[in-house]
Amino acid sequence: MLPSILNLSRNKKRTLFVVFDIVALIMCCWLSFALRYEDWGANNFAHWPSYLLAPIVSIPIFVRLGLYRAVIRYIGYKALWTAVKAITLALLVWAVATYILGLSVTVPRSVIFIFWFISIVVVGGARMVARWVILHQFPGGEQKAKLDSERVIIYGAGASGRQLAEALYHSKEFIAVAYVDDNSKLQGLDVNGICVYSPDEIDLLVEKYDVKTVLLAIPSASRQRRRNVVDKLSVIAVKVLTLPGLTDLAGGKVSVSDVREVDIADLLGREEVRPNQELLDACIQGKSVLVTGAGGSIGSELCRQVLKQGPSVLVLYEMSEFALYSIDKELSSLGLDVEIISILGNVLDGQHLTMVLREYNVNTIYHAAAYKHVPLVENNNVAGIRNNLIGTWRTAEAALESKVNNFVLVSTDKAVRPTNVMGASKRFSELVLQAISDREHGSSNTRFTMVRFGNVLGSSGSVIPLFKEQIKQGGPVTVTHRDITRYFMTIPEAASLVIQAGSMGATGDVYVLDMGEPVKIENLAKQMINLTGLSVKDADNPNGDIEIQYTGLRDGEKLYEELLIGDNVLSTDHPMIMRAQEEMIEWNELSIILVQLQQALDRYDHQEIRDILLDNVSGYRPQHGIKDILYSQRTP
Repeated sequence: MLPSILNLSRNKKRTLFVVFDIVALIMCCWLSFALRYEDWGANNFAHWPSYLLAPIVSIPIFVRLGLYRAVIRYIGYKALWTAVKAITLALLVWAVATYILGLSVTVPRSVIFIFWFISIVVVGGARMVARWVILHQFPGGEQKAKLDSERVIIYGAGASGRQLAEALYHSKEFIAVAYVDDNSKLQGLDVNGICVYSPDEIDLLVEKYDVKTVLLAIPSASRQRRRNVVDKLSVIAVKVLTLPGLTDLAGGKVSVSDVREVDIADLLGREEVRPNQELLDACIQGKSVLVTGAGGSIGSELCRQVLKQGPSVLVLYEMSEFALYSIDKELSSLGLDVEIISILGNVLDGQHLTMVLREYNVNTIYHAAAYKHVPLVENNNVAGIRNNLIGTWRTAEAALESKVNNFVLVSTDKAVRPTNVMGASKRFSELVLQAISDREHGSSNTRFTMVRFGNVLGSSGSVIPLFKEQIKQGGPVTVTHRDITRYFMTIPEAASLVIQAGSMGATGDVYVLDMGEPVKIENLAKQMINLTGLSVKDADNPNGDIEIQYTGLRDGEKLYEELLIGDNVLSTDHPMIMRAQEEMIEWNELSIILVQLQQALDRYDHQEIRDILLDNVSGYRPQHGIKDILYSQRTP
């Protein structure tokens, strides 16, 4: 019966309420006289003209004040107050009408007050009872019958949760059936007609209401708390969606369009330390800044953050035409009063770099240009070493020749005891800058700084985009090894710390960023699968949705990454930045080695290249023979 009523058109539902009010007002009026005279018999029907007058007077007033415009499912205290005002006005008009029509002799004043009270209870109360029945007996109410609506649980019954529930009322996409909140004071209460439960009951709620999705409405929660909540939800077969942080909500108001998938980066990243503005400004504000590799993951974020610090000129130096076009278009659209120069160029072209640096009187270089994909560089030794190592050398010499004040190298944790060519080339690059710093000490104003950190979330080589795509395609999700772990940091945090570290200390310093705790990649894969509402298919759950396949370590890949070559590390004024004390090679010795290496690169002598790396990069221990594609083709 009730589902049939819920499926009626809006006009038919209004008609039903009008009919109900007509009958209710007549009965309330009769009851008022009966209570006044304590007469429940036939004599009480002598007042029938007053009974009929009640709905004739009241219904037009109810219509005028919008009593029939309110949707019962969404009715609240404001609508109930409207009903009280409408009934009060109607009863006043009814009392005047009985007087004008000569009925006042038989209508005592006490009847008017009794009639007023009973009408509020019946007319207003009936609407609240109807709302309760719809919400509690038929979750989703009027929208239940809509096949495209999905039942959801809202995690968080605070202001954002209530706003989200209100937004969902008017949405065809979701139906909120329950709140879940950690606050024990809210548990058991009804918030806008939706009951609040304990997080311990979420399993039962999911089963009871056949819920497939949980919406996180805790935008002000710390990253650690959000991580704990998601960890609990990840073991339940539900998809988890979330609201962005408070600063990302337009005007602090929540709408259905704000709901998005949980960004795994939000969970892996740490609570960020407020940046030191003096360090951010020191090498940028009012200065000419050049970023190499400006279109890459780190390079583009460096450009965004450099632009915020108000440089006089920002030079984008990039070898990829499309990447340069993309970052130039993005930055130019911001409309900031900074001259943006886009240069197509290769860091191996020292002469071109020198011309650019002099033309724009560059003060600071952030050298992010590098080939970073471990297996690709392993298969393309010569190109990787040329770009990473020789490119850094050429850029450093161009900086010296052009009298650049600050040179900051973006390095990697893979430079520590490397097992791959990419890591070895980056550590060699650090050695080059350390040697040049020592060579130029006291004779040059150029300060060379190196900043070493681990994986950044969402970069082109990150596993997260790969896992997302594999899950989207139905699996399997590929993990190289069950025990492999990695450090993770968000791209904005990494770029900010690179800028701050680059403003510290003396020339030749190597800085290491605090990467937090390492993350087990297998657990990361499982969590990403569970957050989509799917389950992991394994021996314990053979009927699961997505299988995880272990493919074995890739060429040059390590199980664990490190950030320090030795144990000699010093703290700095910034809690997230440390200074490493590590061995270096004197320039007189290193310059000879560089010439030999360059000649070996020109001859594509892969064996000599490897020998030079083994002899000069501390801790370099390749896990296999030479994997370069050209070398493999030539070697039987």
